[in-house]
Amino acid sequence: MELRERVNTAVKQAMKDKAADRLSTLRLINAAIKDRDIALRGTGEEGGVDDGQVLAILDKMVKQRRESAKTYEEGGRLDLAEREISEIGVIEEFLPKALSEDEIASAVDAAVTEVGADSIRDMGRVMGALKAQYTGQMDFGAVGPMVKERLAGN
Repeated sequence: MELRERVNTAVKQAMKDKAADRLSTLRLINAAIKDRDIALRGTGEEGGVDDGQVLAILDKMVKQRRESAKTYEEGGRLDLAEREISEIGVIEEFLPKALSEDEIASAVDAAVTEVGADSIRDMGRVMGALKAQYTGQMDFGAVGPMVKERLAGN
């Protein structure tokens, strides 16, 4: 099932279950997808957002909420931090399973080989290959230093 359809099905189920917090988060996801649809219409692209773009949207939403939760915790607003963390849980339901450390290391090695990277100057190409294949499955902020270290070792 397409991601957008899965989100819409979850919205309907949350309405039936009267799960207000979950429904709120699901509506935020729908709004972000529709915003991207509108932005694409402005560029003349037809067909709207595909699953890859939806994954990128969801990944960005998780990253934003992690940063917000950290800020709230530092500011002593644990109630708001908990809300952000619960939203992350709802959003992550639609993301693919996160890769383990070993899987990430082998994915980095494969991407380095795939693009023929041999120096730190190729880092952008390696990260682009990883993002194209593993969006939503790894934290690219944490993977960047791994790629840098791997390329520096060549």
